[in-house]
Amino acid sequence: MINVIMNGCNGKMGQTITGILKEDKEAKIVAGIDKFDGIKNDYPVFPSLEACDVKADVIIDFSTATAVDALLDYCVKTGTPVVLCTTGLSEEQLAKVNETSKKVAVLRSANMSLGVNLIMKLIKEAAEKLVPAGFDMEIVEKHHNLKLDAPSGTAIALADSINEEFNNEYEYVYDRSQRREKRPRKEIGISAVRGGTIVGDHDVIFAGKDEVITFSHTAYSKALFGQGAVSAAKFLAGKSAGMYTMKDVIG
Repeated sequence: MINVIMNGCNGKMGQTITGILKEDKEAKIVAGIDKFDGIKNDYPVFPSLEACDVKADVIIDFSTATAVDALLDYCVKTGTPVVLCTTGLSEEQLAKVNETSKKVAVLRSANMSLGVNLIMKLIKEAAEKLVPAGFDMEIVEKHHNLKLDAPSGTAIALADSINEEFNNEYEYVYDRSQRREKRPRKEIGISAVRGGTIVGDHDVIFAGKDEVITFSHTAYSKALFGQGAVSAAKFLAGKSAGMYTMKDVIG
């Protein structure tokens, strides 16, 4: 049995993962960390990692950027691997994440969905064959009307996974409204849609002469990101120091 500390246990994702691990036979939450204590859990909850006296095999983190520095310090001090899901980290924090990975196992990914990460792998293979054949590449992402940033981090990660195959020679274009010219060859168009309660849709389009190939992923609830984090935690427990991603989880 893999013992998990849930950092940010009383947030939406923390409670989602709590529900997932209640039914899991391979892993369980042995302690939670959250300043908000208004939710009754089946495990002890501490206001901070410093106050936590429970040992675990791995930490799943869905907290806030302001809590990440203390989290990384704790992981180094105790040698506990961490699945780092918190976003919005500063450049200084990202540098600290990299330094931490030299001392303990850290898994960080732009998207915790197993499906999205599988698509990242598949579109690399597709681009290798289709781009030399003259196919253009476009990415369309759709999210709910409360999402603040655009395009999504996942859309950028999808574009990056393709661009890496071509030595990052492709430019990302987010708006063509001010341009009146033929589409350049070396660009990836990225479009954002915001509306309703869309959890997350991503389409990667390869458009060639007389045919179009589309890789699509649709998220129907945030539970899939929680399930991905759980899979990542099972993978990471017992791993040696290093930086891991969901690509390592799916193999």
